[in-house]
Amino acid sequence: MTFAPSGAPSGQLRRRILLQTLAFASAPAIARAQSSYPERPLRLVVPWPPGGAVDVLARAVQQALSAELGQPLVIENIGGASGRVGGQAAARAAADGHTLLLANDTFAATEAVPVTGAPSVRQALRPVSQIVTAEHGFFTHPRSGLKTIQDFAAAARARPGALNVGVPGIGASQHLTSELLLRAAGGLRVEHVPYRGGGPVLQDLLAGNIDVGVVTFSAGVPHARDRALVPLFVTSAARPATLPEVPTAGESIAPGFVQDTWIGLFAPTGTPSAATERLHQAVRAILAQPEVRDRLAGLGFTPSGLGAREFGAQFDSTITTFANIARERGITAGS
Repeated sequence: MTFAPSGAPSGQLRRRILLQTLAFASAPAIARAQSSYPERPLRLVVPWPPGGAVDVLARAVQQALSAELGQPLVIENIGGASGRVGGQAAARAAADGHTLLLANDTFAATEAVPVTGAPSVRQALRPVSQIVTAEHGFFTHPRSGLKTIQDFAAAARARPGALNVGVPGIGASQHLTSELLLRAAGGLRVEHVPYRGGGPVLQDLLAGNIDVGVVTFSAGVPHARDRALVPLFVTSAARPATLPEVPTAGESIAPGFVQDTWIGLFAPTGTPSAATERLHQAVRAILAQPEVRDRLAGLGFTPSGLGAREFGAQFDSTITTFANIARERGITAGS
């Protein structure tokens, strides 16, 4: 047995002192890394054209989030393939927290209805922070002849497959939500017409070119207030605070039916946890600001603020729900 000279630390103690010294030395460097993020303007990819709910939300929080992070936030709309093109563009970016994706539950739908050979968005991008939840809304043109939710159901029953319903892409969350609603309403049938996003759905609906359009309810609220569109119903548990006269599907044609939408931030997998936590805390900070909450409420959004773990769990649950209905209805990315 060997002994350390009197007054000298043992080998085990020397190792402990060395580790503590290294920890103390690295702490300022870690703190500097956290405090320096973000180091330059952030790119926020919106994977749909302007005018849809995700784009509306991006522009509603752009200034507040930029101020909270201390860097400009540049919005880039990259539409196509039900959000897949923009999602893949964000996934290919450097995993340093300076490129983010703002997406809704259609992001879960693209995972539930995958393109053969395409990379998994769930593996390529990680949930960071859920910003809001909202209702899906079914809207029609005043000249369509449909005035109520009962009119919608009656038309679908009378002429199965004849009623055309615009959705932001085959396999998009609005399409799969519509399929869930039709099943819950007793097996109604309509003809779903795909578009490149919620904005184009609204444009064609405003022109009277389709019978019904399914979009995030908040995107259609301004047109409903102007009486340019008629809101038939929403898919949430409660009536929307922005237009409380609009009924829920669960009140009548599909008792108990609920399928909300959500919108949140994602970052490329491998983005440092310090950066994603900074982003999440920034989201929570702006959602605590009364002026931001009022603005979001006026647009029909409900502030959320879920963190990465809870948001990820909801994301996975949504994927399962959408995958089940897609399999049941025979929906594929090429259908």
